[in-house]
Amino acid sequence: MPTTLFEALPYDPKRERRRNAIIVTAVALLLVVAALLYLFRNLPYERVVDRFFTALEKKDFEAAYGIWLNDPDWKQNQAKHTNYTFHDFYVDWGPGGEWGIIRQHEIVGSAAPKGGSGVVVVVKVNERAEEARIWVERKDKTLTFSPY
Repeated sequence: MPTTLFEALPYDPKRERRRNAIIVTAVALLLVVAALLYLFRNLPYERVVDRFFTALEKKDFEAAYGIWLNDPDWKQNQAKHTNYTFHDFYVDWGPGGEWGIIRQHEIVGSAAPKGGSGVVVVVKVNERAEEARIWVERKDKTLTFSPY
């Protein structure tokens, strides 16, 4: 039989405390999850750049070029990549390139410029003072030199 307002159950302080604790815990958990998502929002792009530099450290320039283009089968699709050929890539990133032989790298951070379509990932290469800035396009995770 349903109860009416005049037949309400007696006030239970334990039940009220438990309800408040559940609400506070849920809100706190939601805030923690939101903060973690915000802090690590660029992690997928940083991981792509990390794989790229790891391939360069191993002197696997073909794999690094595939990561740069986000096309592991780039050898079968060379006609698609005439704007930046493997030769151009090797000149830029090979032993004679601006960064020389890459022995170690460290991802310093990343930022997404307002109105931009990608993320700039900053990398410390061979403990040099100057840092490499790599642009990662969000839609296809291709890499290029950062315009910033």
